[in-house]
Amino acid sequence: MKVTTKFTIATDQGVETLLVLTRQLAIEKYSSIVEPPLLDRYIAENFSKKALIDELNSMSNQWLVVYADNRPAGYARITTRGHKPQLLDGKPSVRIADFGILNVFTAPAIRDALFEKCLAVSRAHHGIQIWVNEHLESPWIGLFESNGFTRIQDACELDGLPLQSVCLIAS
Repeated sequence: MKVTTKFTIATDQGVETLLVLTRQLAIEKYSSIVEPPLLDRYIAENFSKKALIDELNSMSNQWLVVYADNRPAGYARITTRGHKPQLLDGKPSVRIADFGILNVFTAPAIRDALFEKCLAVSRAHHGIQIWVNEHLESPWIGLFESNGFTRIQDACELDGLPLQSVCLIAS
């Protein structure tokens, strides 16, 4: 299987790819723990065509899509936005946000390719702290912890969903 990770920009193809990925991944991540009306509103507010174009054009974000045999399999967003943990106040930092791989793509190479690209992009500037914010039941917490991220005791909240979350910072 050929696995590649690419930056995505606000072209018709880039937007369409993200429209499918963002919506499907939100459903896969949250449908078992968030009521349907709330999840529908979250998707409409955050992953509409207009919202995605605005976010793709923001200088605060870089979007990565991982492909398996040229099929979009997952995405992540590297961003300077979000409610930064107090521990990082005043420090340059970036957040790996919305990390996810569609459930039908189970090969570890896909997950690893996206994760490694996220780290490479985030570490491109020396001295930058990398952090993530995941809901407590996220299957990705183990991936981050096994790759040098440490849970912090800071109060964290997810963007747009009333779920308990955990913040992790790269060591």
